[in-house]
Amino acid sequence: MYLRAPDRLLRVDLSTESVERVSVPDEWRRRYVGGKGLGARYLYEELDAGTDPLGPNNVLLFMVGPVSGLLPGESRYAAITKSPLTGVFLDSYAGGTFPAVLAGALHDAGGVLFTGRASEPVRLVVADGDVNIESAETWGEDTVTTDEHFSDAAVACVGPAGENQIAYATISSDAGDHHAGRGGAGAVMGAKRLKAVVARGNPPSGLEELRERYAERYRESDTGKWLQASGTVETVDFANETGVLPTRGWQGGQFDGADDIGIAAVRELAREREYPDDDPGGYRVETDAGESVPRGATAMTLGAGLGIDDFDAVAELGATCDRFGLDLISAGNTVAWAIRASGASLLEHSFTFGNPDDARSLLRDIATRETTLGDALAEGVDVAAERFGGDDLVPTVKAMELPAYDPRGAESMALAYATSDRGACHRRAIPIEREVFENWSPGRAARAVVTEQDQRSILWSLIVDDFVGDVFEDLGAEWLDAVGLDTDGDLQTIGERIWTLTRLFNVREGIARADDELPPALRKPLKSGPNDGQAVDEDRFEAMLDAYYAERRWGADGRPARETVDRLGLDEVVDDETPLAEQPMERK
Repeated sequence: MYLRAPDRLLRVDLSTESVERVSVPDEWRRRYVGGKGLGARYLYEELDAGTDPLGPNNVLLFMVGPVSGLLPGESRYAAITKSPLTGVFLDSYAGGTFPAVLAGALHDAGGVLFTGRASEPVRLVVADGDVNIESAETWGEDTVTTDEHFSDAAVACVGPAGENQIAYATISSDAGDHHAGRGGAGAVMGAKRLKAVVARGNPPSGLEELRERYAERYRESDTGKWLQASGTVETVDFANETGVLPTRGWQGGQFDGADDIGIAAVRELAREREYPDDDPGGYRVETDAGESVPRGATAMTLGAGLGIDDFDAVAELGATCDRFGLDLISAGNTVAWAIRASGASLLEHSFTFGNPDDARSLLRDIATRETTLGDALAEGVDVAAERFGGDDLVPTVKAMELPAYDPRGAESMALAYATSDRGACHRRAIPIEREVFENWSPGRAARAVVTEQDQRSILWSLIVDDFVGDVFEDLGAEWLDAVGLDTDGDLQTIGERIWTLTRLFNVREGIARADDELPPALRKPLKSGPNDGQAVDEDRFEAMLDAYYAERRWGADGRPARETVDRLGLDEVVDDETPLAEQPMERK
């Protein structure tokens, strides 16, 4: 198996059922590395402004990184496209067995770029370098059942939500256990009538000494020890204790049933725990209901967010999202919006918090679009609020529903959410982990968010497990050297280049400062917990946003300045459709 960074890309035209293996420009590899960076460069090149995300002219990329399958931790791939939920750039990541097998099956290719739309449902089969398009007889089946048809392969597929083009449908792998979740890449895949990507082959191998050295460093790190002890379920307890756990549709910051769905409940109800040697973060729990609860987001969004303190019921709701192929963060928030809208007499329905049956019914209506309300909720909170009212009930940024941490208890998270390139996301930057214990100025908050966003951009271009990436002191330079990939500039600057590129894509789609603003729901005070009565201060938020633009050397309108574009070597990327700021904001 090769031990050099891949330098090819598969182009698959689903309209003509043709496959072409093309060379990736060397300059692109040096400037954007792989994964997120290279995918963003192709997306910018391939699309015109205003392209319909669900039309045949949108593209969908399955990208691996230059060291995929070789790194310690859980391998990941990136699904990159224009989002049907937000209308802007989208990169969504999933782990499990599929990414490493795909990387091995692709041989010298670093990803697959899908164009067009198939005339009937199909699947792409990649096996030891060979590529075939086949009819997909599993169309209509859920993610778990679809996976069961391919016991000898690794599969990424869409479920009914993707087929029905739900705006936040996922791409599922490992029988619904892993998802490229946020932003609706599954809807794009469904719109292209692409049911699945099936990969057969051996993952890349080699660099064992380097891998073990980093694995040991990770095991001894605070992050590694934390995940070994409790997995991400403990984030429920952290958020609850600090008063930033979104509760009952973002009305409170603490949940009185947190102990019943957090780490204490896990330890009491767990029957099996597995800590694979190569996946120390792969925490799993089997409940009395027999459902697997993999991460803290399930308990936070479908538990506290919906006022449900029954661990088995929360697990079942998570499994329902997994089988349909629904992003559980957007789905849970949309259900919470429906419950709050019902209480405000905006709907002709009656739903209540703490009722798993209501949640289960709404999830089914969303995934199938069989009811008028379900059809509206399938487009997300913003569209539902446009139809029925209630745009101040559940917060969104660029139409993406907020995830885990309520910024009314840590204002730097408001800045992280507002400036995220794909819409509200807590993985682009997580300053709350430090700010909640300190008192930050707007300038410090801006610097923290910018630094994390740039660093994660380069790590997601290598496609490193988020948690393992915490121990990459050189941002992966040693690994890139090991596979012979020379880069154009230091990796922090490459991360800045990639982040600015995705901003340029979004600016071309019409994004400006107004789209980075504070959601109305966060201007309302919390009703419980240590942050009771707090809202995000609008003047302070504007000061943080100014400081952020100044730190990035963008203009006051949120557009990258010409001199910044030139400094980062992006002048050859931008076109006449991408407006730039004439002058950057000055740092204070």
